Amino acid sequence: MRNDEIAGLLAEFADRLEATGVEYKPSAYRRAAENVREYPGAIEGLAADGPDAVAEIDRVGDAIAAKIVEYVDTGEIEELAELRAELPADIETLTRVEGVGPKTVGTLYEELGVETLADLEAAAEAGEIQEVHGFGPTTEENIAENVAFAREAAERTRLGDARPVAESLLTHLRAHEAVDRAETAGSIRRWRDTVGDVDVLAASADGPSVIDQFRAWEAVDDVIEAGDQKASVRVDGVRVDLRVVVPDEFGAALQYFTGSMDHNVVLRNRAIDRGLKLNEYGVFDVSDVASETDQRVGDRVAGRTEAGVYDALGLPAFPPELREGTGEIDAADDGELPELVTVGDVRGDLHTHTEWSDGANTIREMVEAAAAAGYDYHCVTDHAAGPGVFGNVGLSEDELRDQIAAVEDVAADADIAVYHGVEANVDSDGDVTTDDDLLAELDVVVASPHSTLGQGEATGRLVGAVEHPAVDVLGHPTGRLINERAGLSVDFQRLAEATAAANTALEVNANPARLDLHGEAVRAAVEAGAPVAVDTDAHSPPELDNVRYGVRTARRGWAEPGDVVNTWDDDRLRSFLGL
Repeated sequence: MRNDEIAGLLAEFADRLEATGVEYKPSAYRRAAENVREYPGAIEGLAADGPDAVAEIDRVGDAIAAKIVEYVDTGEIEELAELRAELPADIETLTRVEGVGPKTVGTLYEELGVETLADLEAAAEAGEIQEVHGFGPTTEENIAENVAFAREAAERTRLGDARPVAESLLTHLRAHEAVDRAETAGSIRRWRDTVGDVDVLAASADGPSVIDQFRAWEAVDDVIEAGDQKASVRVDGVRVDLRVVVPDEFGAALQYFTGSMDHNVVLRNRAIDRGLKLNEYGVFDVSDVASETDQRVGDRVAGRTEAGVYDALGLPAFPPELREGTGEIDAADDGELPELVTVGDVRGDLHTHTEWSDGANTIREMVEAAAAAGYDYHCVTDHAAGPGVFGNVGLSEDELRDQIAAVEDVAADADIAVYHGVEANVDSDGDVTTDDDLLAELDVVVASPHSTLGQGEATGRLVGAVEHPAVDVLGHPTGRLINERAGLSVDFQRLAEATAAANTALEVNANPARLDLHGEAVRAAVEAGAPVAVDTDAHSPPELDNVRYGVRTARRGWAEPGDVVNTWDDDRLRSFLGL
């Protein structure tokens, strides 16, 4: 399906319209982009039936529908091409710089000719930005400080964008009769929040046939290189690398290419200590080998399976998320490896939104989707009005009180327990900006920072929030947006200790654009005894599926089911919430 591709074009359309000073239309294009991305069917199938069929998608008007059909039919949108010519700036990359939005890009292009990240950096270093009307030294300094982050972000892809590409390829390869096995490798298999490229490994005795299957994958935009055993292609701007190995060496290759480097170095040294050699071809007994002149020299003792490779070294097959060289091998030797949380352990979601604020669906529709997902409970936590809430969608205190009755009405005949909560706002001083008396009436209070993000060390601010007596969960604690905004600078050890003492939960926000807390911070929470909540922040039923990203991130932080409050049964959860 090309839904993401077309949604990306509509989002770019919105940015370019905004950059040129057009009002109202950008928001319409952004809403359309969101709904096209979430549309469950193939957008090109609708386009084949004409604009009227496309316009049946919610919030896709006739004009936008016509442009979608134009793109599917011709490969371009004429008006978008004209906007690109009018403003030949790399708007996607430039707007990754914190504080640089589409209007800023438009102004800096008109005034200084800024088209690229390098142009922006040079203008900031030369002191030219502060001379532009409406800017100043502080703005220029902030831009200069954030260029490096934006440059790094441009080189890596969000896990949430790369993972569907990898899974599509696995489905394509596994359908080929010559493929015995196919798995992801590298950082995408370790579920890092960003990846440099997508690595996939296949086991087959017929490498050329598998490479042909790879090149025939309909998602391929262009072939970078191709041989008999290895090939690289590009899909939606992401590099995808495939390596084919013989089945007897697949386990060793999968272990080797999954990494990380730090994990593998410890394993290789461990092998040497045992008179063994470990590499991508297997584990070899080289105790009687005088000279290692070949990668496969010695008696091969393991390699077909990954579990066999680890077993030959006296170790369990580590979950890929733990393979970061951060003490996992010592923990295994001491019998202290965690039994990691799984998606199946999650019993409900404590942070979701409905159409009352900025969600796309009714309370009942969200609850029914949670029940269909097999959950025991579901919590409605629409935005409260407050600083930094995008689009002023937050509910007033009167509206939140009105919502209590609406939630109770749905809960009365729901198949699962339904909690009513709120996503309140944490201001720059660490205060929760919703009335305390109202918070006390609600089942769940998620307090999240939405404003003054990325402005220096903020641990005290977050500690103040978790110590608020009504707060149950600190939502997306740093406020980061991967590849867009670095978020708050936090001393996670101090925050985790304060959270544990307050018996508040730290959220792992499973939205692939956030994954906040990240894995290292989750580990700090686990080691401090701070509860963790894996929530999706879902704004529609399909987003409930993002729970897998949150769970994998929690696993990277060594979290077990007992560490995660929404794996608990309803009685234990209610006790935690003080209900």
